[in-house]
Amino acid sequence: MDKKIFKLNSKFQPAGDQPRAIKELMAGLEKGLSYQTLLGVTGSGKTFTMANVIAEYNKPTLVIAHNKTLAAQLAQEYRDFFPDHAVHYFVSYYDYYQPEAYISATDTYIEKDASINEEIDRLRHASTQALLTRRDVIIVASVSCIYGLGSPAEYLKSHLRLSAGQAINRQEFLLNLVNLHYLRTNADLTPGTFRALGNMVEIMPTGQRQIIRFELDEEKIEAIIEYDGLSRAERTRHNDFFLFPAKHFITSTDNRERAIEAIKIEREVGYCSGIENYSRHLSGREAGVPPETLLDYFPHLSDGTPDFLTIVDESHVTLPQLAGMYAGDASRKKSLVENGFRLPSAYDNRPLRWSEFEKTVGPMIFTSATPGEYEKKHSVKMVEQIIRPTGLIDPAIEVRPVVSGKTYAGQIQDFIAEAKKEISAGRRVIATTLTKKMAEDLSDFLKKEGLKTEYLHSDIKTLERIKILTNFRFGSTGDKKGFDCLVGVNLLREGLDLPELSFIGILDADKEGFLRSEVSLIQTIGRAARNVNGRVILYADKVTGSMERAISETNRRRKIQIAYNTKHGITPQTISKKIHDITDNLSAEKTKVAGELLMIETAGLDKRGFKKLIKEKQKQMMEAVKELDFETAAILRDEIRLLEKKI
Repeated sequence: MDKKIFKLNSKFQPAGDQPRAIKELMAGLEKGLSYQTLLGVTGSGKTFTMANVIAEYNKPTLVIAHNKTLAAQLAQEYRDFFPDHAVHYFVSYYDYYQPEAYISATDTYIEKDASINEEIDRLRHASTQALLTRRDVIIVASVSCIYGLGSPAEYLKSHLRLSAGQAINRQEFLLNLVNLHYLRTNADLTPGTFRALGNMVEIMPTGQRQIIRFELDEEKIEAIIEYDGLSRAERTRHNDFFLFPAKHFITSTDNRERAIEAIKIEREVGYCSGIENYSRHLSGREAGVPPETLLDYFPHLSDGTPDFLTIVDESHVTLPQLAGMYAGDASRKKSLVENGFRLPSAYDNRPLRWSEFEKTVGPMIFTSATPGEYEKKHSVKMVEQIIRPTGLIDPAIEVRPVVSGKTYAGQIQDFIAEAKKEISAGRRVIATTLTKKMAEDLSDFLKKEGLKTEYLHSDIKTLERIKILTNFRFGSTGDKKGFDCLVGVNLLREGLDLPELSFIGILDADKEGFLRSEVSLIQTIGRAARNVNGRVILYADKVTGSMERAISETNRRRKIQIAYNTKHGITPQTISKKIHDITDNLSAEKTKVAGELLMIETAGLDKRGFKKLIKEKQKQMMEAVKELDFETAAILRDEIRLLEKKI
C-alpha cells in the first residue's frame, strides 16, 4: 500500500451507522467498484464519513457540489478535518456572468457581460498548482470543473523551478516572468504581478497572497524569502520554489504559430472576437475532441487510468446539472454559429459531455438523502447511513386536510395554532408554499396574526438570505433582533442547518410537481430532523403517490432509528450549534455596496490615514477569503475600491 498521505483530525470517532458505512464503502473501492452511493439521512454526518473514506483510500480526491455556497461549506469542513493537507476551493470565478446569445425568433442579440472575482481566480490557481506538486490534495469544486481550463501539460511545462544558489541572468529572469503572463508594476503587488528593485525581484504568485523575494548577487540567486503580503513580516526562507504561470491557458511558441495559421483559414469565412472561441486551435485539438478540464490536472496512471477518488455531494441535484451542461451550452452556440455571430470552432469551447465526464473520473461515490434514478441504476453498492451519532430520529409526520371541516379550520389557521405552540416553547417553525407570491402574502398575513415572520425565496440576494437565516436562528427572544416563523418556497437550496427548528408545515402537499415530489418532500421533512421535538404536518385533501412514498420512507427510517436507540439505551439530544452571525465579521461602519455611496466616517483622515484603513480592510478581506466567506469579502472589496477612489 502507498505511504499514508492523509491524517484525519477530529475529536470524534465514527458512531451510529458511520463505522459500517466507512467499512462497506472502502470494501467497494478495494474491489474496484466504479459507482457506489452513500444514502445518508440529514444530520447523519455524511461529510465525516467521507473524510474517513478519503483518509483510508489514500488518494487525491475531487468533491463536486451543485453550487458555490455548498462547495464553500464543504471546503471549510474538509479543511477542519485535514488541517495539515492541501484542501482547495475551485468554482467559477465570475461574480456575474451573462453569456452571449442570439434569439432568432425576436432577432435579439445579447452581448456577453461578466465580472471576474480575482480572489476566486487566485484560489483556482492554488488548486491546480497543488494538484501538480503534491498528492495530499482535496479539491472541492462546483460543476464548473467540467469546463475547459487549459492544458495541464503546458501549464506544468511552463513553470520555473528556482533554487537558492542557482545561476541566473536578471534580464532573462524578468523576460521569463513576462512570458508566464506576470505583469510588472511599481505599485503594491497583487497576485500575478512582480516588481524589480535593483538586485531584488519580488513576485506575488497567482495562487497566493504572499510575496516571494528573490535576492540576486553576481548572476545567481542569493536567497528566496517569503513575506506576508500585507504585514511584510518574514514567513520563511526557501531552498527551492516552483513558480507557475499567471494564467491557465498557456501556449508554446510552436503551437501558437500553428494555431495562427489554422485560425487564418477559418477566418476566411468569417470573424469573431474572444480568444476563448479559438481554444481548439490553440490547444491543437481536432473538432469534437473534449477540452482539458480540472479533471485532467488530477493524477493518472501510466496507462491513462484516473488515479483519484470523486465524491458527488447531493448527487440527486448535482448529477443532473453535470449531465445537462453540455446540451444547454451547445444549444446557445448553435444559434450563434448559424446566425454568423460565431465560427464553428466556438463549439469546442465547451463543458464535457456526460459520457466524457464518466471516462475522465475514477471511482465515484454519490452522497444523498434521496438518491436519483442514475445512482440507483448504476451503483453496485447502496450503503445506508440512517442512524445518527446524536440518536436523533426522523420527524413524526401527520397528514391534515386543507379545507375547513369539523376538526380543522383550514390549513393556514391550523398552521398558526400549531406554530404558536412551538414558539411558546422557544422553538422555530417553517411553512412552505408553492410560489414566491404566496410566500410573501402568507408572511404578511402571519405578521397580522401576531407571529414574527419573514419570507425567503430566490429573488433575495445571497447576503440577505444568510442574514435572514441567522436572525431566524436567534428567534424573537434572542439577544439580537430575530423572528420565529420562516415562510419559503424551495427551502432545500438554502443549505438549512437549523437545530432550533421543530415544526414544518408543508402547505398544499397534494399538488404534485417538482416542489411536492417524493424527493422534495423527503428533503424538506429532513430539515426538522435536527431537533428532538421535530415534526411535520402535510396539509392535503388526498394522499398522492409522492406523499405516500415520502411518508413510507420516513417511517421506515424512524423504525430503524427507534429500534437502534432502544437497543443501545440512547436518549436523543437536539443538536447544539453556535449561531454564527456573518455581520460580526463586518466593519462597524455603516456601509452600502454595489455602486452606492460608502457611508463611512473619514473626516480628518489624510492620505496616510486612508492607506492605513485600506490595509486594515485588505487584511479583513483576506481573513474572510481564508474562511471562504465570500459574501463578507465582497463587501470589504467594494469598500476598498471606494476608499481608493477617495484618495
